[in-house]
Amino acid sequence: MNSVSTRTTAKHTYSLPNLLTFARIAAIPVVVGCVFAQSIMYGPLWLRWVALAVFVMAAVTDFLDGYYARIWDQHSAFGRMLDPIADKLLVASCLLMLAADGIIHGWTLWAAIVILCREILVSGLREYLAALRVSVPVTRLAKWKTTIQLIAIGFLLAGEAGDQVLPFNTQIGLLLLWISALITMYTGYDYFRAGIHHLIEEDAA
Repeated sequence: MNSVSTRTTAKHTYSLPNLLTFARIAAIPVVVGCVFAQSIMYGPLWLRWVALAVFVMAAVTDFLDGYYARIWDQHSAFGRMLDPIADKLLVASCLLMLAADGIIHGWTLWAAIVILCREILVSGLREYLAALRVSVPVTRLAKWKTTIQLIAIGFLLAGEAGDQVLPFNTQIGLLLLWISALITMYTGYDYFRAGIHHLIEEDAA
Protein backbone atom coordinates (compact mmCIF):
# COMPACT_ATOMS: atom_id res chain seq x y z
CA MET A 1 0.00 0.00 0.00
CA ASN A 2 2.77 2.40 0.89
CA SER A 3 4.60 1.50 -2.32
CA VAL A 4 1.51 2.25 -4.40
CA SER A 5 0.97 5.54 -2.56
CA THR A 6 4.61 6.52 -3.12
CA ARG A 7 4.39 5.78 -6.86
CA THR A 8 1.15 7.78 -7.14
CA THR A 9 2.68 10.74 -5.33
CA ALA A 10 5.78 10.63 -7.56
CA LYS A 11 3.55 10.46 -10.65
CA HIS A 12 1.67 13.59 -9.59
CA THR A 13 4.87 15.35 -8.59
CA TYR A 14 6.37 14.92 -12.06
CA SER A 15 3.17 15.60 -13.98
CA LEU A 16 3.28 18.15 -16.83
CA PRO A 17 1.66 20.95 -14.78
CA ASN A 18 4.29 20.57 -12.05
CA LEU A 19 7.10 20.35 -14.60
CA LEU A 20 5.89 23.64 -16.07
CA THR A 21 6.03 25.14 -12.58
CA PHE A 22 9.58 23.82 -12.16
CA ALA A 23 10.45 25.44 -15.50
CA ARG A 24 9.14 28.77 -14.23
CA ILE A 25 11.48 28.58 -11.25
CA ALA A 26 14.38 27.52 -13.48
CA ALA A 27 13.78 30.58 -15.66
CA ILE A 28 14.45 32.98 -12.78
CA PRO A 29 18.28 32.80 -12.76
CA VAL A 30 18.29 33.12 -16.56
CA VAL A 31 16.17 36.29 -16.54
CA VAL A 32 18.03 37.84 -13.61
CA GLY A 33 21.41 36.81 -15.04
CA CYS A 34 20.70 38.43 -18.41
CA VAL A 35 19.60 41.72 -16.85
CA PHE A 36 22.57 41.66 -14.49
CA ALA A 37 25.01 40.97 -17.33
CA GLN A 38 23.55 43.74 -19.49
CA SER A 39 23.09 46.41 -16.84
CA ILE A 40 25.63 45.80 -14.10
CA MET A 41 28.32 44.22 -16.29
CA TYR A 42 27.60 46.56 -19.23
CA GLY A 43 26.79 43.74 -21.63
CA PRO A 44 25.07 44.07 -25.04
CA LEU A 45 21.45 45.22 -25.24
CA TRP A 46 20.31 42.00 -26.91
CA LEU A 47 20.54 40.37 -23.48
CA ARG A 48 17.42 42.35 -22.54
CA TRP A 49 15.53 40.61 -25.34
CA VAL A 50 16.74 37.24 -24.09
CA ALA A 51 15.57 38.15 -20.59
CA LEU A 52 12.19 39.25 -21.97
CA ALA A 53 11.76 36.10 -24.09
CA VAL A 54 12.53 33.78 -21.16
CA PHE A 55 10.27 35.82 -18.88
CA VAL A 56 7.37 35.65 -21.34
CA MET A 57 7.77 31.87 -21.62
CA ALA A 58 7.85 31.61 -17.82
CA ALA A 59 4.73 33.78 -17.54
CA VAL A 60 2.93 31.59 -20.09
CA THR A 61 3.66 28.50 -17.99
CA ASP A 62 1.71 30.19 -15.17
CA PHE A 63 -1.39 29.86 -17.33
CA LEU A 64 -0.56 26.49 -18.86
CA ASP A 65 0.15 24.61 -15.63
CA GLY A 66 -3.28 25.47 -14.23
CA TYR A 67 -4.95 24.78 -17.58
CA TYR A 68 -3.46 21.31 -17.99
CA ALA A 69 -4.04 20.48 -14.33
CA ARG A 70 -7.75 21.18 -14.86
CA ILE A 71 -8.32 19.45 -18.19
CA TRP A 72 -6.20 16.39 -17.28
CA ASP A 73 -7.30 16.31 -13.64
CA GLN A 74 -3.70 16.38 -12.44
CA HIS A 75 -4.18 18.51 -9.36
CA SER A 76 -1.78 17.71 -6.54
CA ALA A 77 -0.96 19.11 -3.11
CA PHE A 78 2.62 19.63 -4.29
CA GLY A 79 1.44 21.67 -7.27
CA ARG A 80 -0.91 23.79 -5.16
CA MET A 81 1.98 24.53 -2.81
CA LEU A 82 4.63 25.21 -5.47
CA ASP A 83 2.63 27.23 -8.03
CA PRO A 84 2.12 30.41 -5.95
CA ILE A 85 5.68 30.16 -4.65
CA ALA A 86 7.02 30.06 -8.22
CA ASP A 87 4.94 33.13 -9.12
CA LYS A 88 6.20 35.11 -6.15
CA LEU A 89 9.82 34.10 -6.72
CA LEU A 90 9.64 35.19 -10.35
CA VAL A 91 7.99 38.54 -9.61
CA ALA A 92 10.15 39.36 -6.57
CA SER A 93 13.41 38.46 -8.33
CA CYS A 94 12.55 40.59 -11.35
CA LEU A 95 11.47 43.59 -9.26
CA LEU A 96 14.66 43.46 -7.18
CA MET A 97 16.83 43.17 -10.28
CA LEU A 98 15.01 46.03 -12.02
CA ALA A 99 15.50 48.17 -8.91
CA ALA A 100 19.22 47.36 -8.92
CA ASP A 101 19.26 48.12 -12.64
CA GLY A 102 17.77 51.56 -11.99
CA ILE A 103 14.75 51.03 -14.24
CA ILE A 104 12.60 51.09 -11.11
CA HIS A 105 13.74 54.15 -9.18
CA GLY A 106 12.53 57.17 -7.25
CA TRP A 107 8.86 57.13 -6.34
CA THR A 108 8.27 53.98 -8.40
CA LEU A 109 10.22 52.04 -5.78
CA TRP A 110 7.14 52.43 -3.57
CA ALA A 111 5.06 50.56 -6.15
CA ALA A 112 7.54 47.67 -6.02
CA ILE A 113 7.57 47.77 -2.20
CA VAL A 114 3.75 47.64 -2.06
CA ILE A 115 3.71 44.62 -4.38
CA LEU A 116 6.36 42.75 -2.40
CA CYS A 117 4.78 43.55 0.98
CA ARG A 118 1.38 42.41 -0.23
CA GLU A 119 2.83 39.09 -1.41
CA ILE A 120 4.41 38.51 2.00
CA LEU A 121 1.19 39.47 3.79
CA VAL A 122 -1.01 37.17 1.71
CA SER A 123 1.50 34.31 1.91
CA GLY A 124 1.60 34.56 5.70
CA LEU A 125 -2.18 34.76 5.90
CA ARG A 126 -2.62 31.75 3.60
CA GLU A 127 -0.11 29.72 5.61
CA TYR A 128 -1.91 30.42 8.87
CA LEU A 129 -5.37 29.77 7.46
CA ALA A 130 -4.17 26.55 5.84
CA ALA A 131 -3.37 25.26 9.33
CA LEU A 132 -7.02 25.97 10.19
CA ARG A 133 -8.09 24.17 6.99
CA VAL A 134 -9.51 27.40 5.60
CA SER A 135 -8.88 28.17 1.94
CA VAL A 136 -8.62 31.69 0.54
CA PRO A 137 -9.76 31.60 -3.10
CA VAL A 138 -8.06 33.73 -5.72
CA THR A 139 -10.42 36.47 -6.90
CA ARG A 140 -10.84 37.52 -10.52
CA LEU A 141 -9.46 40.97 -9.68
CA ALA A 142 -6.36 39.32 -8.20
CA LYS A 143 -5.88 37.44 -11.48
CA TRP A 144 -6.11 40.71 -13.39
CA LYS A 145 -3.58 42.20 -10.98
CA THR A 146 -1.18 39.38 -11.72
CA THR A 147 -1.66 39.80 -15.47
CA ILE A 148 -1.01 43.57 -15.38
CA GLN A 149 1.95 42.98 -13.08
CA LEU A 150 3.56 40.49 -15.47
CA ILE A 151 2.95 42.76 -18.48
CA ALA A 152 4.52 45.69 -16.59
CA ILE A 153 7.60 43.64 -15.72
CA GLY A 154 7.85 42.54 -19.35
CA PHE A 155 8.00 46.14 -20.56
CA LEU A 156 10.56 47.00 -17.89
CA LEU A 157 12.75 44.00 -18.68
CA ALA A 158 12.96 45.19 -22.28
CA GLY A 159 14.14 48.53 -20.86
CA GLU A 160 16.42 50.57 -23.07
CA ALA A 161 16.30 47.95 -25.81
CA GLY A 162 12.52 48.26 -25.84
CA ASP A 163 12.72 52.06 -25.95
CA GLN A 164 14.57 51.80 -29.26
CA VAL A 165 11.66 49.88 -30.78
CA LEU A 166 8.67 51.35 -28.93
CA PRO A 167 8.90 54.96 -27.74
CA PHE A 168 8.04 55.36 -24.05
CA ASN A 169 8.37 51.60 -23.52
CA THR A 170 9.86 52.08 -20.05
CA GLN A 171 7.27 54.71 -19.10
CA ILE A 172 4.48 52.34 -20.12
CA GLY A 173 5.99 49.66 -17.91
CA LEU A 174 6.25 52.02 -14.95
CA LEU A 175 2.65 53.19 -15.39
CA LEU A 176 1.41 49.60 -15.49
CA LEU A 177 3.48 48.84 -12.39
CA TRP A 178 1.71 51.64 -10.52
CA ILE A 179 -1.68 50.38 -11.69
CA SER A 180 -0.72 46.92 -10.50
CA ALA A 181 0.40 48.32 -7.14
CA LEU A 182 -2.92 50.11 -6.64
CA ILE A 183 -4.89 46.96 -7.43
CA THR A 184 -2.48 45.06 -5.19
CA MET A 185 -3.35 47.27 -2.22
CA TYR A 186 -7.05 46.64 -2.75
CA THR A 187 -6.76 42.87 -3.23
CA GLY A 188 -4.37 42.65 -0.27
CA TYR A 189 -6.93 44.38 1.92
CA ASP A 190 -9.66 42.17 0.46
CA TYR A 191 -7.72 39.01 1.34
CA PHE A 192 -6.93 40.32 4.82
CA ARG A 193 -10.58 41.22 5.43
CA ALA A 194 -11.64 37.73 4.33
CA GLY A 195 -9.07 36.11 6.61
CA ILE A 196 -9.39 38.32 9.68
CA HIS A 197 -12.83 36.85 10.41
CA HIS A 198 -11.28 33.41 10.85
CA LEU A 199 -8.44 34.82 12.93
CA ILE A 200 -10.87 36.52 15.32
CA GLU A 201 -12.92 33.34 15.60
CA GLU A 202 -9.78 31.30 16.38
CA ASP A 203 -8.73 33.72 19.16
CA ALA A 204 -12.24 33.70 20.64
CA ALA A 205 -12.43 29.90 20.69
